[in-house]
Amino acid sequence: MKVTLDLAKLVEDGHLTAAEAERLKGFAAQGTGQTAMNILVGFGVVAVSLGVMGMVPQPVVAVVLGALLASVGFGFILQGQKTWSILANICLLTGCLMLAAGVMFMTKGSPIALLAITAILIGGGIAAKSGLLIALAVLCLSAAIGARTSYAHATYFIGVRQPLLTVLLFSGLALAAYQASLRLAADHARLAITAARTSLLLVNLGFWIGTLWGDRLTWLSDQFDPSRYWLSVPAVVFSLVWAAALVATGLWAARANRPWVLNVVAVFGAIHFYTQWFAKLGPNPFSVMIAGLITLALAIGIWKYNQGKTIPA
Repeated sequence: MKVTLDLAKLVEDGHLTAAEAERLKGFAAQGTGQTAMNILVGFGVVAVSLGVMGMVPQPVVAVVLGALLASVGFGFILQGQKTWSILANICLLTGCLMLAAGVMFMTKGSPIALLAITAILIGGGIAAKSGLLIALAVLCLSAAIGARTSYAHATYFIGVRQPLLTVLLFSGLALAAYQASLRLAADHARLAITAARTSLLLVNLGFWIGTLWGDRLTWLSDQFDPSRYWLSVPAVVFSLVWAAALVATGLWAARANRPWVLNVVAVFGAIHFYTQWFAKLGPNPFSVMIAGLITLALAIGIWKYNQGKTIPA
């Protein structure tokens, strides 16, 4: 966990002695004079790579350049070059993203390719200790089982084609990642928590879509043909199980002092409530007013709970 402290203010307020403040300064990262150089070189490398891609807009170019950038960044990391650590992370992060995008375009987003991209992002995320790459890896895994996003003019879409599989898969992943975080060193534990949190969001999205449409389980090859299914799960089952899961997870989060989880549960609990509320009562003035009052009560409850919770969990 990273904490930002104003040492001068703490000394001024009497919370630290001058000697303690100097001791804490000694733990600060050294070589900050190299930061600007790292960032400038990193941006220059990225800009040149993007320029080459712009002149030769082919997926294979993205794959080649991405692999080169990732290799350079990974090489610096393996050599333990702390002086160029920021440059290494920029190259590795950009390279993994370019490589993943190139592979996706070349294969038109096939499930096998998406699984390969997931592996690339996980490897890059662990090497660079990048929570962004780990989160993208989890999202890429969801795409491998049919999750999609799209955009039209002033309209955004989220698609979860296999809600039940999404709930089961990412519930297991969230639990496994959380358990791993309890046994890993701090840097890797942070990555495991990122994977668990992203998985938890996907679990709730899967439940949400399930409460609206239910689910008809198909094989991946048949996911665009709703008539070819082997099991049907009605929407009411998703509604009941989601409500029970939210309550159970909320109780665990409160007892285990996990504010982030409890806030997510509160948000999706409200989404679940309003989805069912308006589906049954419709958007009339009375239902809107009552929903607003409940929202205010929920917001006050979250605010009260979050007071004094300074540790993100």
